[in-house]
Parts: sequence; structure tokens; C-alpha cells
Amino acid sequence: MLWLLVFFLVPFFVLGRISLAEVMIARPPYSPLWDRAADGTLNIIASLDNYRFLLADALYRNAYLSSIGIAFTSTVFALLIGYPIAYYVARSPEPRRTILLLLVILPFWTSFLLRVYAWIGFLQREGLINSTLMMLGVIDTPLVLMQTTLAVQIGIVYTYLPFMILPLYANLVKLDDQLLEASADLGAGPVTTFLTVTLPLSVPGIIAGCMLVFIPAIGEYVIPALLGGPDTLMIGRVLWDEFFSSRDWPVAASVAIVMLFLVVAPIMWLQSWLDRRGLNQ
Repeated sequence: MLWLLVFFLVPFFVLGRISLAEVMIARPPYSPLWDRAADGTLNIIASLDNYRFLLADALYRNAYLSSIGIAFTSTVFALLIGYPIAYYVARSPEPRRTILLLLVILPFWTSFLLRVYAWIGFLQREGLINSTLMMLGVIDTPLVLMQTTLAVQIGIVYTYLPFMILPLYANLVKLDDQLLEASADLGAGPVTTFLTVTLPLSVPGIIAGCMLVFIPAIGEYVIPALLGGPDTLMIGRVLWDEFFSSRDWPVAASVAIVMLFLVVAPIMWLQSWLDRRGLNQ
């Protein structure tokens, strides 16, 4: 509770207070929420104008929709790639399992910024991917990979893939082998056993992995800034521009508060759904 109070509730209330203010050329660059008149009357300055501005401006709506779309697509691809890896690691015997887990965690030993920069060498016009495809005769002219939405999705999937694999592995490694044996004894093949036993029991791991990828991806700034182009509109870039370029802290705080609710609302719904299904263990 102390951790949540200091690192979540206090910043949340600070942002909420700024979002109700008006922008000012001052330090700090926003107005107080109230002041006292000469006769001692307390005047409330707080308003919801910043939130009305967000709803009326198409730029912010498009940024939210684009961020949700990119984060959702990246999460789906991370799940499709991460689930087979996690399943293979969980089913592997020791000591191979430890080595495979080490390989999954190994990218964390390198700077996040360097790992994203490395993809520029792969995706640029004269990069490794285009050079290999042209050498094999698959393409005649280089593909446009850099500064695209695809490049951003590749960067997000690569960066957050371990966050998908580790919760799935933690869930799959605890799977009781006797359940799989019972399914085989009853005549189910490997595919049927996977769809009726393994996959339903791994739903909590799937949900945990998806949340660990989707939540940071929706507010990602570094990857779109390095790999994306001017058409790649994400809410993290909008926040940066409002805070540091426009110096409009009240609007930036409003953007952050709305994004928080857009992320928290689905999480609360999933939490309720898991509790009703008895899967939140």
C-alpha cells in the first residue's frame, strides 16, 4: 500500500491537479486551482476545459486510436511468437531449460536503447534484411522498412517479447503432466489435448503476458521516435511534444490521465472476469 501510495496515487493526483489548471507563462507553467480575492473570497479556477479540448481535437483521438492499434497488434504478434517459445522451454528437461531461460533473459543485459538502435541496421534501405533479400533474388529494389508502422511493431515485439515469454513459462511449467496423460488415455491427440487442456489452463499466463506487453507498448516513446516516421502517431510522442515543446502542461496532464483510464478500465474488467471464472490464481 505504501508503494502504491508513493509511486502511483501521489503522481496521479499531481497530474490530475495540473490537468484542471490553465497554461501560463510562469514557473510552474500552469495556474493555481484557486485564489483569494481582495475581499477574502475564495475563487475556484479549476475547470474541465482541457478534457473538452481533447475530445474536440481529432489529433488526440487519432493518437489514442493509433497507439491502441499498434500496441494491440504488437501484443498479438508477441503472443504468437512467445507462446511456442515458452511452451518449448517449459517442456524441455533440465539443464537445457535453464540455458533456454538464460537466452530469453540475455537481451536485458544490453541497454534498451542500443537494442533498438541495432534494428536500424537491419531495417534501413541498405540494411541486412534488404541486402539479404536482394542477394537471394527475392526483391529487385530495397523495401521501405524504416520509419514505418511495421518497423515500430517489430521494435515493440522484439523489445517486450521476454515479458510475454516469462509469465507464459511460469504458467506452463506448473502444468500437471498427469492431465496430459489422462487426455491421451481418453483417446485425444496432441492437437486436441493442447486445445482442450493446455491452452485453457494457460489463460492466466496469456493474460498476464499480454498486459505486460500491451500496457508499456501503448505509451511507448523511444521505439516510435527511432524507428517510426512522421505518420507514426503514438500518444507517447504527443505527451513529449506537449510537455517539452509546447510547454502546455495542463493539456499534457489531461492526455496522460485519459490514457491511464483507457488502460486501467480493461485491466479492471479482466480482473473481474478472471475472478468470476476462478482463474485468478
